[in-house]
Amino acid sequence: MAELCFLSATEMARRVRARAVSPVELAQAHLDRIAQENPNLNAYVQVDAAGAMQQARAAEAAVLRGEVLGPLHGVPVSVKSCISVKGLRCEAGTLQRKGLVAECDAVVVQRLRTAGAVILGTTNTPELLMAWETDNLLYGRTNHPQSSEHSPGGSSGGEAAAIAGGLSAGGVGSDGGGSVRVPAHFCGICGLKPTPGRIPSTGHFPPSGGPFAMIGVVGPMARTVADTRLLFQVISGHNEGDTSSAPVPYREVSSEALSRVRVAYFEDDGRTPVTPDTRVAVKKAVAALRAAGHEVIQFLPPQLEAARQLWWQFFGVAGGMILGPMLKGREAETSPFLLQYMEWATANGPHTAHSLLEMWNRRDTLRTEFFAEMHEFPVLLCPVAAIPAFRHSERSWSVEGRDVGYLDAWSYTEFFNLLGNPGMVVPMHQSAEGLPIGVQVVAPPWQEELALAVAGEIESASGGWTRPPRL
Repeated sequence: MAELCFLSATEMARRVRARAVSPVELAQAHLDRIAQENPNLNAYVQVDAAGAMQQARAAEAAVLRGEVLGPLHGVPVSVKSCISVKGLRCEAGTLQRKGLVAECDAVVVQRLRTAGAVILGTTNTPELLMAWETDNLLYGRTNHPQSSEHSPGGSSGGEAAAIAGGLSAGGVGSDGGGSVRVPAHFCGICGLKPTPGRIPSTGHFPPSGGPFAMIGVVGPMARTVADTRLLFQVISGHNEGDTSSAPVPYREVSSEALSRVRVAYFEDDGRTPVTPDTRVAVKKAVAALRAAGHEVIQFLPPQLEAARQLWWQFFGVAGGMILGPMLKGREAETSPFLLQYMEWATANGPHTAHSLLEMWNRRDTLRTEFFAEMHEFPVLLCPVAAIPAFRHSERSWSVEGRDVGYLDAWSYTEFFNLLGNPGMVVPMHQSAEGLPIGVQVVAPPWQEELALAVAGEIESASGGWTRPPRL
């Protein structure tokens, strides 16, 4: 039965429709695997076994009636625990929300249910999502599915570990500075950071408002590009509860249009070095796209360093201003990771009205310049991070003879939160330790379909997701 847990979500749904496997079998297989593996992984913070089986039995009854509930009929999925799932705890990893139960489903969860998915439970995060390592005072740390010594990343680390470990067929995370893409890269799965507003963030905590609405998004995570695309189709679409939302329909990229796409790439950003294995991953992806017929050139956009600095002004400084009042006087019950973030965020004082307005204008100027360059080469290929998965609590690394600090290692994802581009991560290579290394495919805003299509070509060349020996 455990082998069912490593089928793709697309294949699970196909077998359900063909009556080759029942939704009840799928749900039970996943619940059994969760019972076996979650004590070590600590990916889930709440498993709704009774609710999942009730959903699965309803899905099976529909099959017997000859009905198809939707494209995810009977597929077991998980949800990051900062996204509301009715009746389940939505604590976002903080003691301040301990025991808080969601009264309704977030929009993306509603859409998953409508598509026939079975919600297994919710997954672990760092406190208030403010770390690239998943650990908190409520539930403790989440381990990498291939090595208990390593982190699956953050803030969607529980989600990535569950999916990579076969405890979920796919799910939903969120990303304000790499929080979908870095865990996907660490764990060897796929993850899509969409354009703000393409997928509703309604029902996410902290709420996506103010500066966060420009950089923070909700996005799908799965083991394959096809599954990520399927989840994207299900959860994307306009919703008035998201202030960035726009009515952009799903638009498949034709093979003819895809063949004409020109690609630019860079192996490092000129500031933060990447490991040799990371360079190999990018080179392999470049070779795959050239073999597929694309024109591929090496190009480093000149706006990236300014984008990194501006991103911190929004995520770090403005984020610290938003979270500061929540944490004041409660430092004793705040996780060390969040206290460290707040120390960094407040080091140079808060924004004034003038400084925030200046940052906002500079961001729009940068975006205009960057998008003009993407007109000629609409796809950009680059690393996801400077390093593969790190050991728990590490905060600096030696890369190519240079020191790389914690806040610098993830600049490769932060660029595109600030600029607003969709970014898709697809596994490509492995480190010398056997840990996964992904590459990032970046497309113009509102063109998630293009990023998915190019990622699909890369995945075809790499052979796609394979179950690691330790799993």
